[in-house]
Amino acid sequence: MKAFLRAQLERYAQRLEELDFLLSRGDIQSDMTQFLALSREHAEVSAIASRWTRWQARARDREAALLMQSEPGMAELAAEELADTERELVSLEAELQRMLLPKDPDDARPAFLEIRAGTGGDESALFAADLLRMYTRYADRQGWQVTLVSESPSELGGYKEVVLRIESAHEGVYGRLKFESGGHRVQRVPVTESQGRIHTSACTVAVLPEPDERAAVALNPADLRIDTFRASGAGGQHINKTDSAVRVTHLPTGLVAECQDDRSQHRNKARALQVLAARLQEKERQERAAKDAALRKGLIGSGDRSDRIRTYNFPQGRLTDHRINLTLYKLTLILEGDLGEVIDALGQAHEAEQLAALEVGAA
Repeated sequence: MKAFLRAQLERYAQRLEELDFLLSRGDIQSDMTQFLALSREHAEVSAIASRWTRWQARARDREAALLMQSEPGMAELAAEELADTERELVSLEAELQRMLLPKDPDDARPAFLEIRAGTGGDESALFAADLLRMYTRYADRQGWQVTLVSESPSELGGYKEVVLRIESAHEGVYGRLKFESGGHRVQRVPVTESQGRIHTSACTVAVLPEPDERAAVALNPADLRIDTFRASGAGGQHINKTDSAVRVTHLPTGLVAECQDDRSQHRNKARALQVLAARLQEKERQERAAKDAALRKGLIGSGDRSDRIRTYNFPQGRLTDHRINLTLYKLTLILEGDLGEVIDALGQAHEAEQLAALEVGAA
């Protein structure tokens, strides 16, 4: 195991001893706020320290097996023990590396997923509908709950823009979907193409964490313009007969959020304000990232064909994610929601980047 990892793990072991002592003190136990905070930290530190203790024990077993190899008649048994310990040590080290990586507190949050048609006209809007179907099917496979926040349909059955809210009772949606943000490019023969030529179109996807109400961006009512209108999408007769849809404009930035999913104007307003707060929070996040060259590029692309993170090539049945040079020849399955392999690969690549940064920082 690398020295910088050992040093970090030793610090966790020391911190666990400190937390055990603190939590035993009467003054800490009488302060419920401090007690709960230390208890949460204890649970996290204890999980890491226990795996580190196990790694150390198996490392000692490996040393014992190496010594056993030289004893008469013990070579075969020693070889089996050595193989077992090596496998477990590799697994434990990988697990400890993941546990030590910096955690994004937003990873556990529900997410707003926004899809916007970009370059390509009607074909881009149809591709936006394909992406909507892909993400909805993937969410269904995960057992997540999807709510349509707003939609702007196109004439041919696609979407100029569509916004979803996705949540899960068991896992963080934002942490799984956050690397979907960026430009998505499609190459195929459009239904509107009479001569069979392949066209290239693009959409942008933005995945935003739903703000924690305790840490959400404060919205000044004086900075907001709130308009009501009739819902434009499907939703039954009642929803289209009343001005229940709500559009909120943040005047200082020009950011706009809409919600038309609910019959209640009050609930639509509340959800639109949530979306607006998420967009303002993301704007602040991008501005911070722009000041630090070490952070990842801003999430939302321009919608131009050249600004893409991923290509969906229909003639070849191919999906290529350009950030990690991943190519899969199962496009039909992916568009039906079989997106797990792509999302897992992106997460693993991000973890590798974080680990490399930790190693550089420790050098």
